[in-house]
This record gives sequence, structure tokens and C-alpha cells, in this order.
Amino acid sequence: MLYYALVFLVVALIAGVLGFGGIAGASASIAQVLFFLFLVLFVVSLVMRLMRRA
Repeated sequence: MLYYALVFLVVALIAGVLGFGGIAGASASIAQVLFFLFLVLFVVSLVMRLMRRA
């Protein structure tokens, strides 16, 4: 999932440089949502792992 967030971030950066504002904004929004989703899932998996050890 982090891979897809980075892909959309790169697409947004390239589209922004080339002047495609709509595509850049949409790609940046998708990248942001995917990154936060990845972050939440990562924290949940860490908590579950710590609970399993205890």
C-alpha cells in the first residue's frame, strides 16, 4: 500500500511540473489517503504484535 501511495505521489509531482493541475491534485489526494491508511494499518499491526507477546 505504501508503494501505491508513493506511485501516486510521483504522478502528482510529474503532473504538477508539467502543468496538469487537476491530475496533480487528484493524485496528491489519493496519495495522501493511501499514506494515512497505510499508517493506521501499520500502527494497528504494531499494537496487535505487542499484545500477542504480552
